[in-house]
Parts: sequence; structure tokens; C-alpha cells
Amino acid sequence: MRFERLAHTSDRVRRRGARLAKIEALQTLLAELPRELIRPSVALLSGVLPNGKIGIGMAALRAARPESWAQETRWSVEQVLATFDGIAATKGQGSKQRKLDQLSELLSGATETEGDFLLRLLIGELRQGALEGVMIDALARHTELELERVRRAAMVAGDLSAVAEAVLTRGAAGLEDFQVEVFRPLQPMLAQPAESAAEALEGIDRAAIDLKLDGVRVQIHRRGDEVRIYSRRLNDVTRSVPEVVEAALRWPASSFIADGETYLQGPSGVPLPFQATMSRFGRRTDVEEARRKSPLEVRIFDLLYLEDQDLTERPLAERWRALEALVGDGELVPRRIVDSLEAAEDFFDEALDQGHEGAMVKDLDSDYKAGTRSSGWKKLKTAHTLDLVVLAAEWGSGRRRGKLSNLHLGARSEDGEFVMLGKTFKGLTDRLLEWQTRELLARRLDPSQPDHPVEGSWVVPVRPELVVEIAFNNVQSSSQYPGGMALRFARVKRYRDDKSAEQANTLEDVRAVFAKELETTRGSD
Repeated sequence: MRFERLAHTSDRVRRRGARLAKIEALQTLLAELPRELIRPSVALLSGVLPNGKIGIGMAALRAARPESWAQETRWSVEQVLATFDGIAATKGQGSKQRKLDQLSELLSGATETEGDFLLRLLIGELRQGALEGVMIDALARHTELELERVRRAAMVAGDLSAVAEAVLTRGAAGLEDFQVEVFRPLQPMLAQPAESAAEALEGIDRAAIDLKLDGVRVQIHRRGDEVRIYSRRLNDVTRSVPEVVEAALRWPASSFIADGETYLQGPSGVPLPFQATMSRFGRRTDVEEARRKSPLEVRIFDLLYLEDQDLTERPLAERWRALEALVGDGELVPRRIVDSLEAAEDFFDEALDQGHEGAMVKDLDSDYKAGTRSSGWKKLKTAHTLDLVVLAAEWGSGRRRGKLSNLHLGARSEDGEFVMLGKTFKGLTDRLLEWQTRELLARRLDPSQPDHPVEGSWVVPVRPELVVEIAFNNVQSSSQYPGGMALRFARVKRYRDDKSAEQANTLEDVRAVFAKELETTRGSD
């Protein structure tokens, strides 16, 4: 199959605003896929490289991008996949240049549509509005299977491409392959954000409230004496977290799957910043030395499987009782059953006073919806805000095509220049997108830059004049941006037409937030 066929499907899906139109475009392609290309093709169209990371960064992409694209398609899907395999396998001295040579050959033989698809795929910015959710809909519609059954299979499998191959080749019988089982990591259940305890409790008759720990999500699998630990992205991180493995081996059960957090603990008992814990993950050497200096803590908040029994469809109250019987009090996430708004607010206030980042409100009658951002869990956190200046914006895709969407945000430095702290496209309504596009285009640094997306010109630098109020969860150190810091979970609250760029927050203000968070988590006064 020609690679152009996938690229054109992606382009059609990206350009179509209606969800049904996207689904129909994907359905058409699914009907054409030969068996051996189902898994890699579904992965690519879902924004996933079949071989995982292949060691290509932005600098290599810029260097490899041709001055002009090929006029006719040259590549098959098989050839593109082989190139990805070759790049991933290239190691050792001189590998950087050899990777670049392979990438350059691939891109120089690509048409404009293929090149656009490849570049977006490789930088993780496919954002065509047809990632896993729409692909699941297309699979269900094409196979005439119940949507919820296909969705659940994908969430249990943690690999949509495997589900696609099963249902496209065997229909309903293929769904039987995907049951909850040890050593097959599930996509984690996610929480919806809530602005207040009252909003979090809305629609919940019986509620529990947990501490929200700023740690790293872990899914713990055990069968007999074998334990494996998976990250939020379902990567096997067992070697990096021996403390978690040892904890799992202490618990009196022969098989289970538990959901929890692990973190490095500060002197006050509060987790150190997220990045400190993340430094342990991916470590292959000196794990024991790192453990000696900073041992990991583990806290468990859910039980998905116990002694060959799937618990995911049972209510949280039942899962928690089973978890209490399995795990010692010191390894459970602190939880309180609340029967009033006042009790929930008291717990939340206590969590903040102790230096934690917030609380999780959970419906005791809810089941575990793997991979779903469910109303059964609500995330209650305080958010910082800063008034920052828009330095540039990127053209959007899908529903936002033709609109300037992803904002580049900056704070004022000591010498009056603006220093970039990150990007966000969150929190923008359709009305705000219209206004934002108009206002930013009027402030283009390069007046000759077109007022519509053009291949190779996704970013529109603008005069630093517009001030936008940004809410964010916390500040983390970052080598990606010149200021050495980045905002986590940044989203737009509103534009501040009452403020000039000179009145925006400074880099020193951001450093102060960062320093205060470090001080709190380390238990200092």
C-alpha cells in the first residue's frame, strides 16, 4: 500500500470538522488495509510510532527537511516502516549523522502531504482530531460491533492497534482476547477537573476524598514472585523502582493489579516536586545508589484485579475494602469518607496546609473506567495564575484549522526582554479563537507572512503586546525554554486588555513561585 494513502486520509480527517466525517474517512481506509498493515497503519493514524521513540529530535527534523517536496509519491507504507526501524536501530559512533541521512532520504522522497504527515507524526503534533477516540468509533462502526465493547477492549489492551487487528480479522470473537490480566497493563482511569469542592461533589451520592500526591503514577502487577511495574504511559519501569517491587512482594496475595503513586519524600513528609521523582525513572545504572540517597515511597489508591478476579466493574467502595485487606495502612493513600460539603472542604484545606497539591473526590459507587476521564473521579487543585505576554502562535488543526491556536508565552526578564516559558492551546473557546486570530495577525512581526496556514510556516511570531492571564498548576525546571523553567498544565483564563506588556509578570515572579513550591515541599518555613 502506498504511504500516500495514509497521509491523504490523515489530511482529510484533519480538515474535516464534523466527527462523523472523520469517522467515515477512517472507515474507508480500514476497509482497504491488508492484514499485515492493520496494526502499524492504525498506530500511525492514531499518532503513535509503531516502534516507539526512534531518537529523532527537532534539530534533526529541521536539518532533514527538504527545500521542496517530491512531485510524485515514492514510498510504500512498508518502506516508511522499514526506515523507522532502521533509524531506531542505528546506534554507536556516528549514529547521529546516519540517522539524519536516513531521515533526509525519507523526507526528500515524500510528497507535500506525506511530508506534512511525517513531520507532525515525528514531533508528536499530529493533532488531526482523529487520535484514539475517533479511531475507536471508526472501528466499531466499520465492524458493526458495540462501541462500548470496542472501547473497553482498547482500554484493557492498552494498544488500540492490537484491538484493530483482532476485530478487523475476527470480528466479535476478537474482542475475547482482551480481558484484564496480570502483566497486560491497562490504560489508567483519569479524573475530570473541578473548580471547587461543591462542583466536585455534584452528582455524587456517596463520596470519598483522597490526598492528591504529586508523584508518578504506577500500575503494579504481581503473579507469584514476579512483579512488574508500569508507568502512566504503560512502559515497564520495574528496574527503576525496586522499592515498589519489594512493597508488592510483601502484600499477601498471589496475583493482583494495583493503581497508585510513587514519590520521593521531603523532610516534612510531603512529596518532593514531580521532576525529582521522575529523575528515578528511566535510570538503568546506579539505581541502588539513588535509592540509598532518596528512597521512593508508594501509596496505593485502587485495586483492579485480585486472585484472578477482574474488579474493574465493581464499585469503588468494594474495591477499597479489598485493597484495605491487601495493603497496610502506611501504603494506602490517605482517604476520608465525606458526607457533606463542609467535610470535603475541610479535607481539601488540610491537604493544602500540609503542602500537598490538592485532593481527589471519588464516587464510591463508580466502577474503574480504564483510559477514560470519568466523572466518577474529580480532581480538586489550586491553580496559580500569571499575566504573560504572547510571543507567537501556531496555526491550529482539525476544528481549529485556520485559527491561531497554540500560544507561545513569555515573562519579562530583568533587562526588559521577554523570555519564553511554554505553550498552551487549552482554555480557548471558539469565540476567543476568532478574536485571538484577528488580533495576533494584526501584530505579525513579518507583515508579509500570510494570514492563513502555509506549509513550512506553522508559527507566527507577533509583537509582544497582548497580555493573557494563564492558570497553571506549578512550575518545573526545564532545559527546553530559555528561562530554565516551564509551566505545568497551563491554560488560558482570559486576555487582560487592562494591562500593557510592561505590566505583565516578570521572570523573577515566576522564579518566586518556583522557589515557594520547593520550600513548601521540603518542609521549610
